[in-house]
Amino acid sequence: MSDSPLVWLPFDPSELGEVPDGLRYEVVDPTVHVPDSVGDVRFYVAPYQMGPAVGEVLPRMTSLEVVQLLSAGVDNVRDRVPEGVTLCNGRGIHDTSTAELALTLVLASLRDVPGMVRDQHARRWNTRWRPALADRRVLLVGYGAIGRAIEERLLAFETEVVRVARTARTDERGPVHSFEELPALLPDADVVVLICPLTPETRGLVDAAFLARMRDGALLVNMARGPVVDTPALLAELHAGRLTAAVDVVDTEPLPADSPWWEAPGLLVSPHVGGASSAMWPRAHRLVREQLRRYAAGEPLHNQMTGAY
Repeated sequence: MSDSPLVWLPFDPSELGEVPDGLRYEVVDPTVHVPDSVGDVRFYVAPYQMGPAVGEVLPRMTSLEVVQLLSAGVDNVRDRVPEGVTLCNGRGIHDTSTAELALTLVLASLRDVPGMVRDQHARRWNTRWRPALADRRVLLVGYGAIGRAIEERLLAFETEVVRVARTARTDERGPVHSFEELPALLPDADVVVLICPLTPETRGLVDAAFLARMRDGALLVNMARGPVVDTPALLAELHAGRLTAAVDVVDTEPLPADSPWWEAPGLLVSPHVGGASSAMWPRAHRLVREQLRRYAAGEPLHNQMTGAY
Protein backbone atom coordinates (compact mmCIF):
# COMPACT_ATOMS: atom_id res chain seq x y z
CA MET A 1 0.00 0.00 0.00
CA SER A 2 3.04 2.31 0.28
CA ASP A 3 2.77 3.06 -3.45
CA SER A 4 -0.91 4.01 -3.15
CA PRO A 5 -1.71 7.71 -3.64
CA LEU A 6 -1.51 9.68 -0.40
CA VAL A 7 -4.52 11.73 0.71
CA TRP A 8 -4.36 14.40 3.40
CA LEU A 9 -7.66 14.85 5.25
CA PRO A 10 -8.60 17.43 7.90
CA PHE A 11 -10.75 14.85 9.72
CA ASP A 12 -10.59 11.16 10.58
CA PRO A 13 -11.24 8.90 7.53
CA SER A 14 -13.89 7.06 9.54
CA GLU A 15 -16.06 10.18 9.18
CA LEU A 16 -16.41 9.31 5.50
CA GLY A 17 -18.18 6.06 6.25
CA GLU A 18 -17.00 3.67 3.53
CA VAL A 19 -13.47 4.83 2.69
CA PRO A 20 -12.47 4.29 -0.96
CA ASP A 21 -9.90 1.52 -1.43
CA GLY A 22 -6.51 1.97 -3.07
CA LEU A 23 -5.62 5.20 -1.25
CA ARG A 24 -3.54 6.03 1.83
CA TYR A 25 -4.88 8.53 4.36
CA GLU A 26 -3.25 10.88 6.84
CA VAL A 27 -5.09 13.35 9.09
CA VAL A 28 -3.17 16.64 8.84
CA ASP A 29 -3.70 20.26 9.83
CA PRO A 30 -0.79 22.04 8.13
CA THR A 31 -1.31 25.14 10.25
CA VAL A 32 -0.22 23.06 13.25
CA HIS A 33 2.32 20.64 11.75
CA VAL A 34 3.52 19.73 8.26
CA PRO A 35 4.66 16.07 8.16
CA ASP A 36 7.64 14.88 6.10
CA SER A 37 5.13 13.18 3.78
CA VAL A 38 4.19 16.57 2.32
CA GLY A 39 6.07 15.78 -0.90
CA ASP A 40 4.04 12.59 -1.41
CA VAL A 41 0.57 14.09 -1.15
CA ARG A 42 -1.53 13.56 -4.28
CA PHE A 43 -4.97 14.61 -3.03
CA TYR A 44 -5.22 17.43 -0.48
CA VAL A 45 -8.47 18.18 1.35
CA ALA A 46 -7.80 21.54 3.00
CA PRO A 47 -9.18 22.33 6.48
CA TYR A 48 -12.35 24.40 6.38
CA GLN A 49 -11.45 27.68 8.09
CA MET A 50 -7.84 28.17 7.00
CA GLY A 51 -8.31 31.51 5.27
CA PRO A 52 -5.31 32.68 3.21
CA ALA A 53 -3.10 30.05 4.91
CA VAL A 54 -4.78 27.38 2.77
CA GLY A 55 -2.25 27.98 0.00
CA GLU A 56 0.94 28.26 2.04
CA VAL A 57 1.77 24.56 2.03
CA LEU A 58 1.05 23.99 -1.67
CA PRO A 59 4.57 24.73 -3.02
CA ARG A 60 5.91 21.89 -0.86
CA MET A 61 3.46 19.38 -2.31
CA THR A 62 5.58 18.33 -5.26
CA SER A 63 3.40 15.31 -6.14
CA LEU A 64 0.08 17.14 -5.82
CA GLU A 65 -2.71 16.37 -8.27
CA VAL A 66 -5.91 17.60 -6.60
CA VAL A 67 -6.81 20.33 -4.10
CA GLN A 68 -10.30 19.89 -2.64
CA LEU A 69 -11.66 22.85 -0.67
CA LEU A 70 -14.52 22.66 1.81
CA SER A 71 -15.50 26.25 1.04
CA ALA A 72 -17.57 27.45 -1.90
CA GLY A 73 -15.23 30.40 -2.50
CA VAL A 74 -11.75 29.84 -3.92
CA ASP A 75 -10.40 33.40 -3.67
CA ASN A 76 -7.92 32.46 -0.92
CA VAL A 77 -6.18 29.83 -3.01
CA ARG A 78 -6.93 30.10 -6.73
CA ASP A 79 -3.76 32.06 -7.56
CA ARG A 80 -1.56 29.67 -5.57
CA VAL A 81 -2.55 26.33 -7.06
CA PRO A 82 0.36 25.03 -9.21
CA GLU A 83 -0.18 24.58 -12.91
CA GLY A 84 -1.53 21.17 -13.76
CA VAL A 85 -3.17 20.68 -10.34
CA THR A 86 -6.97 20.32 -10.29
CA LEU A 87 -8.78 22.70 -7.93
CA CYS A 88 -12.25 21.70 -6.72
CA ASN A 89 -14.47 23.82 -4.51
CA GLY A 90 -17.05 22.79 -1.91
CA ARG A 91 -20.10 23.47 -4.05
CA GLY A 92 -23.09 21.85 -2.39
CA ILE A 93 -21.63 21.72 1.11
CA HIS A 94 -22.90 25.09 2.31
CA ASP A 95 -26.08 25.60 0.30
CA THR A 96 -28.44 24.68 3.13
CA SER A 97 -26.57 26.41 5.97
CA THR A 98 -25.92 29.62 4.06
CA ALA A 99 -29.45 29.83 2.72
CA GLU A 100 -30.81 29.42 6.24
CA LEU A 101 -28.62 32.22 7.57
CA ALA A 102 -29.49 34.49 4.63
CA LEU A 103 -33.19 34.10 5.45
CA THR A 104 -32.44 34.59 9.15
CA LEU A 105 -30.65 37.88 8.51
CA VAL A 106 -33.36 39.11 6.14
CA LEU A 107 -36.18 38.30 8.55
CA ALA A 108 -34.33 39.54 11.63
CA SER A 109 -33.53 42.83 9.91
CA LEU A 110 -37.00 43.45 8.50
CA ARG A 111 -38.82 42.54 11.71
CA ASP A 112 -36.15 44.25 13.89
CA VAL A 113 -35.25 41.26 16.03
CA PRO A 114 -32.13 43.09 17.33
CA GLY A 115 -34.42 45.86 18.60
CA MET A 116 -36.62 43.30 20.34
CA VAL A 117 -33.55 41.81 22.05
CA ARG A 118 -32.49 45.26 23.26
CA ASP A 119 -36.02 45.91 24.51
CA GLN A 120 -36.05 42.60 26.34
CA HIS A 121 -32.77 43.41 28.09
CA ALA A 122 -34.23 46.79 29.08
CA ARG A 123 -37.52 45.15 30.25
CA ARG A 124 -39.33 47.39 27.78
CA TRP A 125 -42.60 46.37 26.04
CA ASN A 126 -42.35 48.13 22.68
CA THR A 127 -45.04 47.15 20.19
CA ARG A 128 -44.41 48.48 16.68
CA TRP A 129 -45.16 47.76 13.06
CA ARG A 130 -42.35 46.42 10.85
CA PRO A 131 -42.21 45.38 7.18
CA ALA A 132 -42.86 41.72 6.40
CA LEU A 133 -40.83 39.67 3.97
CA ALA A 134 -44.06 38.69 2.23
CA ASP A 135 -44.79 40.77 -0.87
CA ARG A 136 -41.20 42.10 -1.03
CA ARG A 137 -39.16 42.07 -4.24
CA VAL A 138 -35.80 40.44 -3.53
CA LEU A 139 -32.83 40.88 -5.87
CA LEU A 140 -30.38 37.98 -5.74
CA VAL A 141 -26.95 39.08 -6.97
CA GLY A 142 -25.25 35.77 -7.72
CA TYR A 143 -27.13 32.70 -8.88
CA GLY A 144 -25.07 29.60 -8.32
CA ALA A 145 -25.99 26.68 -6.10
CA ILE A 146 -26.28 28.78 -2.93
CA GLY A 147 -28.22 31.49 -4.74
CA ARG A 148 -30.71 28.92 -5.92
CA ALA A 149 -31.03 27.49 -2.40
CA ILE A 150 -31.76 30.98 -1.08
CA GLU A 151 -34.33 31.52 -3.83
CA GLU A 152 -36.18 28.31 -2.97
CA ARG A 153 -36.60 29.47 0.61
CA LEU A 154 -37.55 33.02 -0.35
CA LEU A 155 -40.34 31.79 -2.59
CA ALA A 156 -41.96 30.05 0.37
CA PHE A 157 -42.30 33.49 1.99
CA GLU A 158 -44.48 34.83 -0.84
CA THR A 159 -41.79 37.04 -2.33
CA GLU A 160 -40.88 37.99 -5.87
CA VAL A 161 -37.30 36.93 -6.60
CA VAL A 162 -35.26 38.59 -9.34
CA ARG A 163 -32.05 36.66 -10.21
CA VAL A 164 -28.79 38.19 -11.41
CA ALA A 165 -25.62 36.39 -12.52
CA ARG A 166 -22.49 37.15 -14.50
CA THR A 167 -24.13 35.90 -17.71
CA ALA A 168 -27.77 36.37 -18.68
CA ARG A 169 -29.77 33.23 -19.42
CA THR A 170 -33.21 31.71 -19.09
CA ASP A 171 -34.14 28.65 -17.07
CA GLU A 172 -37.34 26.91 -16.02
CA ARG A 173 -38.10 29.75 -13.58
CA GLY A 174 -37.64 32.53 -16.09
CA PRO A 175 -34.90 35.05 -16.82
CA VAL A 176 -31.57 35.33 -15.03
CA HIS A 177 -30.31 38.86 -15.63
CA SER A 178 -26.70 39.90 -16.16
CA PHE A 179 -24.65 42.20 -13.94
CA GLU A 180 -24.94 44.84 -16.65
CA GLU A 181 -28.67 45.05 -15.90
CA LEU A 182 -28.20 45.88 -12.21
CA PRO A 183 -28.58 49.68 -12.58
CA ALA A 184 -32.08 49.17 -13.97
CA LEU A 185 -33.05 46.49 -11.43
CA LEU A 186 -31.85 48.06 -8.18
CA PRO A 187 -34.44 50.86 -7.82
CA ASP A 188 -37.30 48.33 -7.68
CA ALA A 189 -35.80 45.98 -5.08
CA ASP A 190 -36.83 45.98 -1.43
CA VAL A 191 -34.07 43.55 -0.45
CA VAL A 192 -30.73 42.94 -2.21
CA VAL A 193 -28.89 39.73 -1.30
CA LEU A 194 -25.26 39.38 -2.40
CA ILE A 195 -24.11 35.78 -2.94
CA CYS A 196 -21.63 36.20 -5.79
CA PRO A 197 -18.01 34.96 -5.74
CA LEU A 198 -15.17 37.42 -5.21
CA THR A 199 -13.55 38.03 -8.58
CA PRO A 200 -11.94 41.07 -10.23
CA GLU A 201 -15.38 41.82 -11.67
CA THR A 202 -17.21 41.72 -8.34
CA ARG A 203 -14.59 43.37 -6.11
CA GLY A 204 -16.11 46.73 -5.17
CA LEU A 205 -19.26 45.92 -7.16
CA VAL A 206 -21.42 47.48 -4.46
CA ASP A 207 -20.01 50.99 -4.57
CA ALA A 208 -21.57 54.39 -3.92
CA ALA A 209 -23.29 54.40 -7.32
CA PHE A 210 -24.77 50.91 -6.73
CA LEU A 211 -26.07 51.93 -3.29
CA ALA A 212 -27.45 55.24 -4.56
CA ARG A 213 -29.66 53.31 -7.00
CA MET A 214 -31.25 51.28 -4.19
CA ARG A 215 -34.62 52.58 -3.08
CA ASP A 216 -35.02 54.41 0.21
CA GLY A 217 -35.46 51.96 3.10
CA ALA A 218 -34.09 48.98 1.17
CA LEU A 219 -32.11 46.23 2.91
CA LEU A 220 -28.70 45.02 1.70
CA VAL A 221 -27.57 41.54 2.83
CA ASN A 222 -23.98 40.47 2.13
CA MET A 223 -23.46 36.70 2.11
CA ALA A 224 -20.69 36.90 -0.50
CA ARG A 225 -17.29 38.31 0.50
CA GLY A 226 -16.47 41.54 2.33
CA PRO A 227 -14.57 43.22 -0.55
CA VAL A 228 -17.64 42.94 -2.81
CA VAL A 229 -18.92 45.97 -0.87
CA ASP A 230 -17.29 49.40 -0.63
CA THR A 231 -17.27 49.74 3.16
CA PRO A 232 -17.13 53.57 3.44
CA ALA A 233 -19.94 53.91 0.90
CA LEU A 234 -22.21 51.52 2.79
CA LEU A 235 -21.41 53.07 6.16
CA ALA A 236 -22.31 56.49 4.75
CA GLU A 237 -25.73 55.20 3.66
CA LEU A 238 -26.32 53.56 7.05
CA HIS A 239 -25.43 56.69 8.98
CA ALA A 240 -27.71 58.71 6.70
CA GLY A 241 -30.52 56.32 7.64
CA ARG A 242 -31.46 55.71 4.02
CA LEU A 243 -30.58 52.00 3.89
CA THR A 244 -30.29 49.12 6.33
CA ALA A 245 -27.91 46.17 6.05
CA ALA A 246 -27.03 42.74 7.39
CA VAL A 247 -23.58 41.30 6.74
CA ASP A 248 -22.08 37.87 7.37
CA VAL A 249 -18.78 38.98 5.80
CA VAL A 250 -16.68 42.13 6.09
CA ASP A 251 -13.49 43.35 4.45
CA THR A 252 -11.36 42.68 7.56
CA GLU A 253 -11.98 39.48 9.50
CA PRO A 254 -12.07 39.03 12.43
CA LEU A 255 -13.71 42.42 12.79
CA PRO A 256 -11.44 44.64 14.95
CA ALA A 257 -12.88 46.01 18.18
CA ASP A 258 -12.43 49.58 16.94
CA SER A 259 -14.14 48.97 13.59
CA PRO A 260 -16.85 51.47 12.61
CA TRP A 261 -19.06 48.50 11.65
CA TRP A 262 -19.88 47.89 15.33
CA GLU A 263 -21.54 51.27 15.82
CA ALA A 264 -23.24 51.60 12.44
CA PRO A 265 -26.99 52.22 12.76
CA GLY A 266 -29.39 49.90 10.99
CA LEU A 267 -26.77 47.13 10.73
CA LEU A 268 -26.88 43.49 11.81
CA VAL A 269 -23.52 41.65 11.84
CA SER A 270 -22.96 37.89 11.98
CA PRO A 271 -19.34 36.63 12.25
CA HIS A 272 -18.96 34.78 8.92
CA VAL A 273 -20.98 31.77 10.00
CA GLY A 274 -22.98 31.13 6.84
CA GLY A 275 -21.65 27.59 6.54
CA ALA A 276 -21.03 26.92 10.21
CA SER A 277 -23.96 24.77 11.22
CA SER A 278 -24.77 21.12 11.87
CA ALA A 279 -25.81 20.81 8.22
CA MET A 280 -22.25 21.34 6.94
CA TRP A 281 -20.32 18.22 7.92
CA PRO A 282 -22.68 15.52 6.59
CA ARG A 283 -22.61 17.27 3.21
CA ALA A 284 -18.84 17.80 3.35
CA HIS A 285 -18.23 14.13 4.11
CA ARG A 286 -20.53 13.03 1.28
CA LEU A 287 -18.74 15.26 -1.22
CA VAL A 288 -15.23 14.24 -0.15
CA ARG A 289 -16.16 10.54 -0.16
CA GLU A 290 -17.54 10.82 -3.69
CA GLN A 291 -14.54 12.83 -4.89
CA LEU A 292 -12.11 10.23 -3.50
CA ARG A 293 -14.12 7.41 -5.05
CA ARG A 294 -13.95 9.17 -8.41
CA TYR A 295 -10.25 9.90 -8.02
CA ALA A 296 -9.43 6.28 -7.14
CA ALA A 297 -11.50 5.07 -10.11
CA GLY A 298 -9.96 7.57 -12.54
CA GLU A 299 -13.31 9.29 -13.11
CA PRO A 300 -13.82 13.07 -13.59
CA LEU A 301 -14.16 15.00 -10.35
CA HIS A 302 -17.08 17.22 -9.40
CA ASN A 303 -16.75 20.99 -8.87
CA GLN A 304 -13.63 21.51 -10.95
CA MET A 305 -12.76 25.19 -11.16
CA THR A 306 -11.62 26.40 -14.57
CA GLY A 307 -10.70 29.69 -16.19
CA ALA A 308 -11.13 32.68 -13.88
CA TYR A 309 -13.17 30.58 -11.41
